[in-house]
Amino acid sequence: MIQLIIGLVLFLGVHSVRIAAEDKRGQFVAAKGELLYKGLYSLISLVGLVIIVMGYSATRLHPVFVWTPPTAMSHVAALLMLLSFILLAAAYIPGTRVKAALGHPMVLGVKVWAVAHLLANGRLGDIVLFGAFLVWAIVDYAVSRRRDRRDGVVRQAAAGISRDAMAVVAGSVAWFAFAFWLHLSLIGVSPFGA
Repeated sequence: MIQLIIGLVLFLGVHSVRIAAEDKRGQFVAAKGELLYKGLYSLISLVGLVIIVMGYSATRLHPVFVWTPPTAMSHVAALLMLLSFILLAAAYIPGTRVKAALGHPMVLGVKVWAVAHLLANGRLGDIVLFGAFLVWAIVDYAVSRRRDRRDGVVRQAAAGISRDAMAVVAGSVAWFAFAFWLHLSLIGVSPFGA
């Protein structure tokens, strides 16, 4: 469990720099350059992610069950994950109405991902992992929206709904591929228990 927590501190810590130390980030970039900042950011993120994977895997070897979710929760989680994938796609397709309205759909996608997995999993390692991401996403979204208002950020949507339709299709295809193939091969668990 300690390994999982260390990984979370590294990964979420580096992803919280703009939340807690935006001025320090700006000073570092001004003094050392954006390339060095992005390199360190990426390196710490990668190290944190590797430690999270190793730590989470270790918690699955000796699970501590806090609660047993009803079987229906896996279906609820699957539907929430479809929404999460669509939000993620909307974050990267320029000009979506989703991004114009929500501002930070990727962070909202992380929130939905975390909630979905908390509903469907009751082990202590799951609660630590997904709970940490949920708390981070809640704080990051609130701070990011406040920063947007402070800076007068206005996101424009493209005319029509084609960009949003692209986000729905791309997110749905990614969800389908992940739910039916990639989750089992990458995570070792089938979302549908097959």
